[in-house]
Order: sequence, then structure tokens, then C-alpha cells
Amino acid sequence: MRKAVTHRADPRPYVHKTQQGHRSKGMSGARQRVRHRSHALARAKRRLHTALGRLEHLNNRAERLIEAYNGETVKLAAARTRAAQTAALLREAERQVGLARQAVTLFALDSVQPLALPPEVEALTGTPESALQRASLVEHLGATQAATLKRLEDAEQVAAILRTAAAQAFADQEAAAARARVAKIQAQRAVARQVRQTRHLRRHKEHVARKLAAALSYVAGLRRRSLPVTGSGLGAQAARWALTQVGKPYVWAAAGPASYDCSGLTMRAWGEAGVPLDHWTGTQWTSGPHVPVDSLRPGDLVFFAYHPDDPSTIHHVGMYVGKGLMVHAPQTGDVVRVSSIHRGDLAGATRPG
Repeated sequence: MRKAVTHRADPRPYVHKTQQGHRSKGMSGARQRVRHRSHALARAKRRLHTALGRLEHLNNRAERLIEAYNGETVKLAAARTRAAQTAALLREAERQVGLARQAVTLFALDSVQPLALPPEVEALTGTPESALQRASLVEHLGATQAATLKRLEDAEQVAAILRTAAAQAFADQEAAAARARVAKIQAQRAVARQVRQTRHLRRHKEHVARKLAAALSYVAGLRRRSLPVTGSGLGAQAARWALTQVGKPYVWAAAGPASYDCSGLTMRAWGEAGVPLDHWTGTQWTSGPHVPVDSLRPGDLVFFAYHPDDPSTIHHVGMYVGKGLMVHAPQTGDVVRVSSIHRGDLAGATRPG
């Protein structure tokens, strides 16, 4: 009798289905990981966008405070000059008072002694003519004494006025020095806040920053080489010199030769062309006639403000180099580079000279 053959179920379909299940689970997990990473990337982008917005605000605030400090140092220098000039005038006035007092003292000494007359007058004492001449001489001496007293009075009045002016000039100097100290502290704090706020970004984006800086320098170099500023005018000279500084780091309140802030770069560039400017956007804005943006020439200064219609809110300056571009020192952590002037905060332009 034949042994019945028992047919066992083929396990391969089970194995096949198991493999399909594993593959399905793996694909699902991969999709889930992609979703998670996409969400994480989106969150990172939102955080980065927020951080960049905060950084821009900090940059603008720091730049405004830096320029406020630059302005106070200019005002302090002017106050020191006025104080020194007033002090010199006061010293001369006090010297004149001393001379007048000496003259009055001599007259006072003469008044307690017999009047000493010249011999030729003494010889005439016995005649009527001599009496008249003696009276005339006494009258003359009295007028001289009165003039001397008047000179003393005038000198003392001038000295009193100058003492008040000198005290005010000294007070102005002290106030300007105090404002400069406060402005410097505020600028330092603003830069410190800016540095602290950006430290986290720099830590996570350091390699990107290096690549960006290299790219910016490369692009700036290309732009610089594509900008053959021609002409022999002072503006062209200033623009050509400013372009040679591309790639140097931004440092607040610096005016070269190794680093610059915005008004330090423009001051130094025009100085190289023989035109002195203050290290301050406030007076650079009034250093020459204002020119329309569509009439810009290389060397013209272009200004940027929180409120473009209000020059008192100017916070940045660059130098026009042609083709709608400027060379400027942008902000802490950046370098001198070439950028477009066409920004929403463009306030106007000035042509120094």
C-alpha cells in the first residue's frame, strides 16, 4: 500500500509577503524621516528668518549709535577748540587788567606826594603866566588819570565777560565729553548685543559664513575689476582709492588703514583725494551740494536712513562707483565690498568738494 504523500504548503509566498512587509515598513519609515526632516528644516528656516530680521535691526541700531558717537567726537573737538580760544582771550584780558591796575596804583602813589613839575615850569612860579601853565598841567594830569581809571574799568568789564564765556565754553566742553562717553558706551553695548545675538548663528553657520565671505570677496573683486573708474576729478580719485580697500573688515569707529566703518571709509577716501571730511555721516551729508540719484558720479556719497525723507535718521553712507553700485563698509562681521545703491532706505546723495 502506497504511503500517502502529504503535500506541505510552499513557504515561499509567506517569505515573499514578509519581505514585502519589511520593504513597506522601511519605505514608510523613510517617508516619515523625510517628513520629520522637512519639518525640522522648515522650523530652522523660520528661526533663521526671525534671527536675520533681529540681526538686521541690531545692525541698524548699532550703526546709528556708532554714527552718534562719531558725531559727538566731532562736536567735542569743536568744543575743545572754542574753550582753548576763549581761555587765550581771557588770559590776554587779565593781562590788560593787570597793566591798568599798575597805572592806577602809580597815580595813587603820586596823589599822596607833592606834585613834581618840570624845572622850566617851576622857574615860572612868580608870574601870572606860570600860574596858568601850572593849572593847565594839573588839568592834563587829571584827565590822564581819569583815562587810566576808565581803561581799568573797561578792561575789568571785558575780563568779566570773558570769564563767563570761558566758564560756559568749559561747561560745553565737559558736556560734550560726557555725551561722547555716553555715546561710546551705548555704541559698545549695541555692538556687544549684536555680537551676542549673532554668536549662535555663527556657531551653526560658520562654514556657510566662510563660503559666503569668500563668495562676497570674489564677487566684489569681479565687480571691482568690472568698474574701471575713469577721469581725473577728485571724486574719481576718491572712488578708485576706495575700491582698493575692498575685502578689509568692518570695525566700528575705524578709519583705516586695516579696517573701517562706513563714514570712516568715505572720510579716508576723500582725504586721499585732498578733501577733508569729518568722521560722521551728520556732517558728510552737508559736505557739498545734494545731487539727484540719476545724476550720480563716481565719488558721490550716498546716504541711507530709517526714514528716507528725514536726514536726521541717516545711519549709513557709501561711495558711488558707477553702474548703480557703491563701495561701502556694511556692518560688524562683514567686509568692505561693492553693492547696489538701490535700497528702500536710500535717502539721497552729496558731492563733497
